[in-house]
Amino acid sequence: MSDTAGILLLVGRVLFAAFFAFSAMGHLMRSPMMVQYARSKKVPLAPLGGWPAGVALAAGSLSVVLGLWPDLGALLLGLLATIFAPTVHKFWAEKDPMARMNEQMSFIRNVALLGAAIALFTVFAWLGDGLRFAITAPLIRF
Repeated sequence: MSDTAGILLLVGRVLFAAFFAFSAMGHLMRSPMMVQYARSKKVPLAPLGGWPAGVALAAGSLSVVLGLWPDLGALLLGLLATIFAPTVHKFWAEKDPMARMNEQMSFIRNVALLGAAIALFTVFAWLGDGLRFAITAPLIRF
């Protein structure tokens, strides 16, 4: 991998992880409010929506940015997006048109983030030891 490609991939990793890092801060700093919100949405295991979700989001973000088993970090973030989309953003259950639109956009955003996580995982696994600007090589290789 060239230096230019490595830098561009690093910029993409940082931008991708930034979304999840900001979400992590919200879950960690406002854990009781996040749990209350999850309960209002009838999310199973709502208490996990507070600081535990924040820790998972932070771990996945740091993994991707630092390149510390970034393949696992990408998978973790993709898994979280997969869990949050249908459990928290149930737009089909909303009666109010504005609430439905907001939840639908959040649902679609999570689906797009899942796609990006899958793409990053694939790149990390494909590059293997050739991944630049990383602490460790990916664990899974293609």
